[in-house]
Amino acid sequence: MRKLKNKYYGQRCFIIGNGPSLNRMDLSLLKNEYTFGLNRIYLLFPKIGFTTTYYVAVNRLVIEQCAHEIEKLPITKFISYHAKPHINYTSDMIFVCNPGTGLFFSKNPVSRISEGATVTYVAMQIAFYLGFSQVILIGVDHNFTTKGEPHKTVTSEGPDPNHFSPDYFNKGFQWQLPDLDTSEEAYRLAKQTFEQDGRKILDATVDGRLQVFPKVDFQSLFIKE
Repeated sequence: MRKLKNKYYGQRCFIIGNGPSLNRMDLSLLKNEYTFGLNRIYLLFPKIGFTTTYYVAVNRLVIEQCAHEIEKLPITKFISYHAKPHINYTSDMIFVCNPGTGLFFSKNPVSRISEGATVTYVAMQIAFYLGFSQVILIGVDHNFTTKGEPHKTVTSEGPDPNHFSPDYFNKGFQWQLPDLDTSEEAYRLAKQTFEQDGRKILDATVDGRLQVFPKVDFQSLFIKE
C-alpha cells in the first residue's frame, strides 16, 4: 500500500458504481483510464472487454459469497481485513481495516479506513491516497427499488432490479439494504476533504439522484480541446 502513495499525483480516475445507469453509457471510453471497480463489477468485464485498474470490496456478505470469483481477478484488490477469514489471500490483495470508530475520511488508509455505509466511499479514500486530483463517479445511481431498514440483511428472491445486471444479487444471494443517508454524509465529508486539498470529485452518473457532487456530462470528459 505504501508503494502506491501519490503514484497517480495530479491525474484523474473513475470510480464505477454498479447502478443500472451503466447500461446507458459507452464504457469503452474507459479502456485507457484509471478505474476503480466495486463489489461484483467483474460481471461487466466480459461485456466491455477489459478490467478495471483496481478492485474494492469491504462488505462481508459480498466477499464471503463471491470469494472464489474475487480471488481470480487479475488486478490489485483492496479487501476488508474483517472479511479475511472468508477469502484466500493472493499476492495482489491489500487488506484495509475499518476500526469501527465512526465516520471519518482517512488520508492514510494504510492504518485505517472508514466504510461510510458504502464501498464507494472506501474507493474515494484510496483514490485520495494514490494522489488522484480528479475523481469522477459513474453508475452511482443512489437509488434502490428495494426498500427497507438500512443495513438489514435480506435474501434476493429473483432478478436484481437495483444493479446493472439482473444476476448481480441474484436469487438466493444475501445482501444488506443500503443506508443512503449515511452514504450522503460520508460523500459530503469526501467532497470537503478533496476540495480543501485543491482536488475535486465530479458526478457523471446518468440521471443519478445523488446531489452532493458537481454534475458533469460523461461524454464531455473525452472531448479533446
